[in-house]
Amino acid sequence: MLSLTDSLLLAGICLMGAMTPGISLAVITRHTLIGGSRAGMLAAVTHAIGVGIWAMATVTSMALLFRRYPLLEMVFSIAGALFLLWLAWQSWQASRRAEPLSTGNGSAVLHSAARDGFNVAFLNPKVALFFLALFSQFLSADMGTAARVQMVATATLIDGSWYVLVAILLGRSRLLPWLREHHHWVERATAVLLLLVSASVLASLVFEHA
Repeated sequence: MLSLTDSLLLAGICLMGAMTPGISLAVITRHTLIGGSRAGMLAAVTHAIGVGIWAMATVTSMALLFRRYPLLEMVFSIAGALFLLWLAWQSWQASRRAEPLSTGNGSAVLHSAARDGFNVAFLNPKVALFFLALFSQFLSADMGTAARVQMVATATLIDGSWYVLVAILLGRSRLLPWLREHHHWVERATAVLLLLVSASVLASLVFEHA
């Protein structure tokens, strides 16, 4: 197991990473707006699963493949960028509706939340590189299985807990009715953010391989 100091340091860095505003927060917010706190929490849990997969891959040295085989990272980056473009289109289309697509918790809404939460994390190779940089400060050749499991569990639980908390607080706050009333602005802002991130990823790939 990690020492108490290392455990707290790892947890603190993971929490700061999760709390940094970005596309993950936008997706969790959007699904909370559409399907309430239940949909938001489901998106948060599946997002954490995606993060956990990359954390496990990093601990088992799989993330090193990205540095050895840049084409693998490029494939994931392109897939992630295309997924973000699709999400941006979905958000822009939703902004044209008079009201949010759904305020219930039907299976279609929950399925969409689960899919988007997972894909936003899993199709982002930057998550693997983040953990590669982070975990390299703690990993050692003789590190036991328990310590490796602890690192993966810490990253997964903190990510999931933070976004579940966001979904709960947003779903129960007085802000949610206002956001639903002005959902078209939320959807458009989300679409623009996703479009910018996607364009940035694709542009960086073009410049890197020009």
